Amino acid sequence: MMDADLRHRLDELEQQLQRGAVENDRLQSELAIALERQTVTAGILNVIASSPTDVQPVFDVISESSRRLLAGQTALVTRVVDDMLHLAACTAGSEAGDEEIRTSFPAPLTSSSIHSRVALTSTIAFRSDIETEPGVHPSIKNMARARGYRSIVVVPMLRKGMAIGTIGVSRAEPGAFTDSQINLLRTFADQAVIAIENARLFEQLQARTKELAKSLDELRAAQDRLVQTEKLISLGQLTAGIAHEIKNPLNFINNFAALSAELMSELNEVLAPVKLPDGIRDELAELSGILTDNLHKIVQHGKRADSTVKNMLLHSRGGGGEHRYADINALVEESLNLAYHGARTEKPQFNVTLGREFDSETGVADVFPQEITRVLLNLFSNGFYAVAKRCSDSGPEFEPALSVATRNRGEYVEIRIRDNGVGIPPEVKEKMFNPFFTTKPPGEGTGLGLSMSHDIIVKQHGGTIDVESEPSEFTEFTIILPRNIGLSRSKRRQL
Repeated sequence: MMDADLRHRLDELEQQLQRGAVENDRLQSELAIALERQTVTAGILNVIASSPTDVQPVFDVISESSRRLLAGQTALVTRVVDDMLHLAACTAGSEAGDEEIRTSFPAPLTSSSIHSRVALTSTIAFRSDIETEPGVHPSIKNMARARGYRSIVVVPMLRKGMAIGTIGVSRAEPGAFTDSQINLLRTFADQAVIAIENARLFEQLQARTKELAKSLDELRAAQDRLVQTEKLISLGQLTAGIAHEIKNPLNFINNFAALSAELMSELNEVLAPVKLPDGIRDELAELSGILTDNLHKIVQHGKRADSTVKNMLLHSRGGGGEHRYADINALVEESLNLAYHGARTEKPQFNVTLGREFDSETGVADVFPQEITRVLLNLFSNGFYAVAKRCSDSGPEFEPALSVATRNRGEYVEIRIRDNGVGIPPEVKEKMFNPFFTTKPPGEGTGLGLSMSHDIIVKQHGGTIDVESEPSEFTEFTIILPRNIGLSRSKRRQL
């Protein structure tokens, strides 16, 4: 009796041990699966952290991990872009299957595929057995047969409740997916959304950083322009003061020099009938001639000095006349003719080939015509000077040429003036718009023409003036003028 009872207890104990072993195996298996899933999840998070701007590595690892952990044949990651479903990543069992899947994308959200339906409805969808489940469209069955799967599950990637993509796994064998497997796919979907959101935020941050950097550069440039403007205002005031102080005594010098030359002429007439020894008369004639020549030189240089003073005053005032709408082509043509005839008057032997390329659509612009004419005359004169200088350096084989072109640029008009003269060296180009800077010999340039032109175009009209040049090849000035000045008088005074 005791032996039978002992045997029974031993059998129960053995059964408990067997059940414990089975449970232990199950728990170990679940633990291994959980550990693997945690490892994969941590790996995906690591990829997200290491690729903040590139979501493709995240999609690739999610696709591969989904297929492996759910024992699937194929895994897909898709994204919604402009109401179309695009393939983001694919892990297929064969190259042929992979190619067939890729050819089916992009697909409209209204298509019959399960991925499109999940993306459209933002809800999970699955089929345990496509062959036997009722209501499955024949085309879906045919596609499943062609790709070799019987069961499939697809979960949406949700951002603010809306699907921005899907993750799906298909298997060759039929059967339901467990809650654990579906939850794993949902976790992967959340991680994919994190990666997409990180990339979006990073792009926004970069764009904002660029905007701030640009704003900072513009602020610094505006600050530099303000400082430069203040300097130029001070320089203009100083120039105007000096010019006015010089102008009055200069007028006296010019007037009295001219008057003295006339008096010398009258003195010679008075002394003409007076009887003087030949030696004395010759000496008086020589002294009279020297004095007359000196007075003429004083008048000549006085006029040159007076011209410089006038330019200084014009530069300090910065503008004149009223702005109005003017025909740009007509303004350029008139200025070119004036400059050319002026150059021919000064040097009758001067010759240059003139080129005109006027855009008939250039039309009119709101400008100060007198000031724009001053700019054009100055640039044309500089061009004529440059080609004349190269002509004298190169000899008769050189053919001097100057061309002017206009162009309609919508809200702006463009004027280009090009010559094939001596060109401008880089070190000169940096300083050419500075007041009083000139490369011409003494007496031939004041250094105010380009500075004044820059002020008229940039400050007075809100345009731009740029120059390109190759020494001994060409120089080309490009003027961009807005069709509407858009500046009140007070703003122009501030400039």
